[in-house]
Amino acid sequence: MYPYPKKFLSVPELVQKLMDSGMIIDSQDEAVLALTTIGYYRLKGYSFHYIDPNTKKYRAGTNFSDILNLYHFDSELSHLVFRYLSQIEVALRARLVNALQITQDALSLHDPSIFKNKQLYWSNQGTIASEISRSNDVFIEHNFKKHEGAIPLWASVEVMSFGTISKTIKNMKTGPQSAFSILIQNYKFKNINGNFVNPSKDMFTSWIQAVSRMRNICAHNSRIYNRSISTRPQLISSDTIIPHPQYSGLYQIMLSMKYLRPTDKSWIDFVHDFKQLLHTHTGVYDINRMNFHPIGKGISTCRHKFSKNTYNMFDRTNQASLRCSKRLDFQERHFILSLHFSAFYLS
Repeated sequence: MYPYPKKFLSVPELVQKLMDSGMIIDSQDEAVLALTTIGYYRLKGYSFHYIDPNTKKYRAGTNFSDILNLYHFDSELSHLVFRYLSQIEVALRARLVNALQITQDALSLHDPSIFKNKQLYWSNQGTIASEISRSNDVFIEHNFKKHEGAIPLWASVEVMSFGTISKTIKNMKTGPQSAFSILIQNYKFKNINGNFVNPSKDMFTSWIQAVSRMRNICAHNSRIYNRSISTRPQLISSDTIIPHPQYSGLYQIMLSMKYLRPTDKSWIDFVHDFKQLLHTHTGVYDINRMNFHPIGKGISTCRHKFSKNTYNMFDRTNQASLRCSKRLDFQERHFILSLHFSAFYLS
C-alpha cells in the first residue's frame, strides 16, 4: 500500500496547526467544538481565500470565528437552495408525465420510437430498470403484484433520479405534437424583442443539468460558497455576462432555477428569502465569491432595467467595497445588491 506522507493529527494538534499558520483563535473551546462536529477538512474550504499564496499562511487578521460564520451562512444557503430545487424537480416530474400523455400509452417511457438516439435509449433503460428494481415504494410493489411488473410512466418517473430524467428529456424527439414540444410550453421566456419563445432542447437541458449538479452538491452538504462549477447552463441573451466567465457558480445556477421555476410566485418568494439571508449575514460573505459578476462587468446587459439616475449612482458607488460589509450604509448595500440581482427580477 502507498505510504501516505501526511499523518493524522488530533483535534488539539489541528488547533495548533491553525494558529501556527497565522489564524487568530479567540476561543480554543469554540475551535475544538467546531473541529469535532464539523471537521478540519470541511472548514478549510471556507478559508482558502484567506491564505497568502506566497507565504502559504493566513493573511493578517484572519479569525477562526469568521471562517465559522461563513460555514454557517453557507449551510443556511444550501438548505434554502435545496428546498427550492426540490420544488423545481417535483414540478418537472409532473410536467414530464403530463407531456408524455400525448402518446396515450402508459408504458410510453419504454417505447424507443419516441426517443432520438436508440443506443442512448437502451443505456437509459438499464438505468431506469435499476432504479425501479431498487425501489421499495408501495406503488412500485403494487405494479409488480397486480400488473405483471409493468410500470406505467407516472410511476417510473417518480423513482427516476434527477440525472436520469435529464438524460431522458435530452434524448426525446422534438417537432410539432411531440411530447417534448408540450413539455417546453411550461418554460417559455421573453426574448429581447419582448416576445415569448421556447428554449431550444440544448438550452433547456443545460438548465436541468445545472440544477441537477447543484442539487447533488446540496444533498451531500458540500460547499456552495467560493466554488466554481464546471457545468455551464446556456443563459438567455438578456442575462448573458460579457465577457463570459471561465466557470459557473451560484449566480448561473440561480438563473437556471429562475428559468425552471414552477410558478412566478414561488420564485419571487425564493428571491425574497435569499435576499433576507444575505441581509441577516451582512459582513460575513463576499457576494462576488458566489460568482455574482463584479459590478461594472457585463452591466450593459441589464442597462435597460435602470434609469440614468441609477447609473449616476452606480458611478459614485462603483469604487465602494464589493464586500457586503457594515462599512457600507443601508442605501449603498441595497443599491449594490440591486445591481447584482437585476437578472433575477421577473419582467
